[in-house]
Amino acid sequence: MKRSLLNLFAVGLLLAVFATARGQRQSVLLDRGWTYTPGWEMSLTEGEQPVNLPHTWNTDALGGKADYYRGQGGYLRAVEIPKSWQGRRIFLRFGGANSVCDLYVNGKHVGQHRGGYTAFAWEITQYVTFGGRNVLWVRVSNAPYLDVPPLTGDFNIYGGLYRSVELITTPATHIAMDHYGSCGLYVTPTQGSEQQTDVNVMTVIRGGSGEIANATFLLRDAEGNLVDSLTRRIKLGNDGRSDVAATFTIAQPHLWAPSDPYMYDMVARVEGSGGYDTVRQSFGVRWFSVDDQNRFLLNGQPFQIHGVCRVEDWSGIGSALRPQNHRRDVELMKEMGVNAVRCAYFPNDSYFLDLCDRAGILVWSEIPMVGAGLYRGKGYNDSEAFRDNARLQLREMIHQQYNHPSVVWWGLFDQLDQRGDDPIELIRELDVIASEEGGHRLTVAASNQDGDLNFVTDLIAFNQFLGWLSGQPTDFADWTNDLRKGFPDLKSGVSEYGAGGSIYQWSDTLSRPDYEGDWHPERWQTWLHENYWKTIAAKPNFWGTFVWTMFDYGAAHHKDGAQPGVADYGLVTFDRSVRKDAFYFYKANWNPVDTFVHIVGKRYDLRPERKQTLRVFSNQKEVELFVNGVSQGMRTNDGLGRFEWKDLQLKWGANTVEAVDPVSGARDKTEITVRKQLVLPVSTLTSDDKSTTHSRTYR
Repeated sequence: MKRSLLNLFAVGLLLAVFATARGQRQSVLLDRGWTYTPGWEMSLTEGEQPVNLPHTWNTDALGGKADYYRGQGGYLRAVEIPKSWQGRRIFLRFGGANSVCDLYVNGKHVGQHRGGYTAFAWEITQYVTFGGRNVLWVRVSNAPYLDVPPLTGDFNIYGGLYRSVELITTPATHIAMDHYGSCGLYVTPTQGSEQQTDVNVMTVIRGGSGEIANATFLLRDAEGNLVDSLTRRIKLGNDGRSDVAATFTIAQPHLWAPSDPYMYDMVARVEGSGGYDTVRQSFGVRWFSVDDQNRFLLNGQPFQIHGVCRVEDWSGIGSALRPQNHRRDVELMKEMGVNAVRCAYFPNDSYFLDLCDRAGILVWSEIPMVGAGLYRGKGYNDSEAFRDNARLQLREMIHQQYNHPSVVWWGLFDQLDQRGDDPIELIRELDVIASEEGGHRLTVAASNQDGDLNFVTDLIAFNQFLGWLSGQPTDFADWTNDLRKGFPDLKSGVSEYGAGGSIYQWSDTLSRPDYEGDWHPERWQTWLHENYWKTIAAKPNFWGTFVWTMFDYGAAHHKDGAQPGVADYGLVTFDRSVRKDAFYFYKANWNPVDTFVHIVGKRYDLRPERKQTLRVFSNQKEVELFVNGVSQGMRTNDGLGRFEWKDLQLKWGANTVEAVDPVSGARDKTEITVRKQLVLPVSTLTSDDKSTTHSRTYR
């Protein structure tokens, strides 16, 4: 122990002591300089590794190891608390630790948080040594707990401190750090009109018993101009707590919308003993609903959802995403024309929501009440401890994401069922909590079956995989009509639809693959999405639809497809390096601004027959195709961004294919080689062959 601590201190893990304005809040990021120790009862010096946050230990899951490690890990760090901070309050805030986290400061247990996807904060004032070194020991476990959702699901449950940690110091009287891990400031725009709207604001204050304090609210526009301000003089309760509220009226409000994501700023400033404390939050003025025709309305106008699902992980790093990873995801979604995202399975990082606020992407945020789907297990456990934790996780998600204008749906479950332990009473209770505390958002759930659970939330959406798990993509149109006929008043959407698609596998024919098999040709994925969107666009029967998924994601138990451990449903690969053909199909339909031309099937670059049908996706009216420099004629957009040249005769050997938009000059070019070939059957390729060489295979 002594040797380990000496090594720890030797690497310079000290906070710089810097001058602080009188009483002002201060935050120091503690992402660098940790020591990670794997295991449960392991020596601090055995297996210790220097790490920076975000961090997860589950690289084994990324390698497709179905029984990846789910257990305990430890994180150690030393900090120096300046003597000048005496009289102030000290907090540690964790952005996320999966899934049960215990904190020790100088050997004393501070607290435990249960739940892997929401933030939490602890006051450590009474545990620290001012003017000296302090040892932080964080124990994290991603072992399965029957009282902590999720209990199951089609995704990896990565362990570790996979989001940032902050050391925050405030005056003695401060805006609360202990209110469900939130910032302690809540801004609620009410449904008004383009002429006038009210904005309610409330902040939670902590301080001394019976103390008198001043609370000031400052409302500013996006340019920083002061719109209005209000001051309240308050007396804290005997427990040192108080909530203070105010209402602002904004004339001719600048509304937030995907086409114009305008943001106001609200600043709360509390002055009491020890100085003043300030919190600033951005917010947007907007309102939304679903009408009797099952249309989603934003600011009173019909708005068509172009939605995708996102599982928050990334090839090589799992859940330990950096800011640049989140930015890249939003860039790709905006390029494709996405205007709504379902943060599937669990609440996403607050930075990602900040990006959605600024990019104008609507967000469906959900708690990890996840059913087993096609797998063994159950997503609900009939115990009071489980129900308590579900309530806590919902309240934490709501309070932490409250001010994001992008968040318009609170998701309460995914694929739960009522066989055995029945979760419906809990879901009804969660729906009440979300309705009362959620800032006028709509409640929603993702269902994969019939039953009373479909009638609890404001909205329901269905996971539908016709053409993948069974049937054909064309069956989706019949299912849509049957749903509307059977339940004409149900406010229904589609929460998931899609198919696996490997960029390494290509087929000459269109036939539904075995979803559990190792053959997931990209061509079938593209064809399925074309059929689904054709139905959705022609007859919009749903308040919203969401593609499953925007990106491939990690699922260690998956043995299907070309890469074990990767669910290849994404329109973009797990490492975000390759946009699949279906990506460009949606871009042709959802993004009318960025001119492009894309040749479909470019990765199918070695073909056995001269006669070929070539296809192009584009958002332009006309496209001309050239093969070996010779024009094959002009084709007109079929209304879904598709252009087709049937039964072209290519030459043996290499062929240069180029597609050109004659108006903008946008073009795409590829080479297709035609030759008789001896193809190694896919079934003879080992998993090692597929995961390491990614050999292109054809049928």
